[in-house]
Amino acid sequence: MAISKKVVDRITVQLKRYIPILIEAKNRDINESDTVAIISDMLADLLGYKKYIEITSEQAIRGTFVDLMVRIGEEERFLVEAKAIGITLKDQHVKQAMEYGAHKGIEWVILTNGVIWRVYKIHFSQPIDQTLVFELDLLQPGVRSSQHVECLSILSREAFSQNAMTAFYQQKQITGKYSIAAILLTVPILAVLKKELRKIEPKLKLDDETLKSCLEADIIKRELIDSDEGKQASEFLKKLSKAAARAKVKKATVSASNNTLAPI
Repeated sequence: MAISKKVVDRITVQLKRYIPILIEAKNRDINESDTVAIISDMLADLLGYKKYIEITSEQAIRGTFVDLMVRIGEEERFLVEAKAIGITLKDQHVKQAMEYGAHKGIEWVILTNGVIWRVYKIHFSQPIDQTLVFELDLLQPGVRSSQHVECLSILSREAFSQNAMTAFYQQKQITGKYSIAAILLTVPILAVLKKELRKIEPKLKLDDETLKSCLEADIIKRELIDSDEGKQASEFLKKLSKAAARAKVKKATVSASNNTLAPI
């Protein structure tokens, strides 16, 4: 989606301002409370939310606390689970926020220590599950600032919406390494590979299973296929493929119906 120049410029400028702040905080190994204060400031200065009004702290339900919630009016946009800047983030750290989000119907959670920012999508299934949408390391050398700006922009006050987040999530899922690995093992891609190989050796006899086994054993990293993320990506692509097929059939049916209508 298109992000306004105003939002891009604000995030770009504020990122440069916060880099030395984060470096100093990390060197001092500040505690969780002080880290939360920095994160709250970043939500205001980078993402444009109104401090004290739209950024609320320590939301509690059924004895479960989440550090921050971003809310505009009655719209609860996302939850923030914060850890001290020196803590290594783990997926299980979002468990509390997931439980809170599931109860409140909030499907987006940020896990951050100020430096690392992870955005998760909650799946309201049984049991409750989550998918990592993207991860940013604001202090990682060599990473283009445009990558940070793109991801942070989608969370901004001006750009955030459920539809925009869902579209962004699907785009990241489809273009991620796990999805690409899954696509490489599909029948259409195997057919293209066989065609190209036969250009080199016309007499080559190679079936799909042999080629697929070669890709799985020697070309694609096992973690991209056998991991939970790999399996989730494969299922995600199957669902999208089925949805696209249904939409195609529906479009063809409507078109055929329109073509057979007798003129009045």
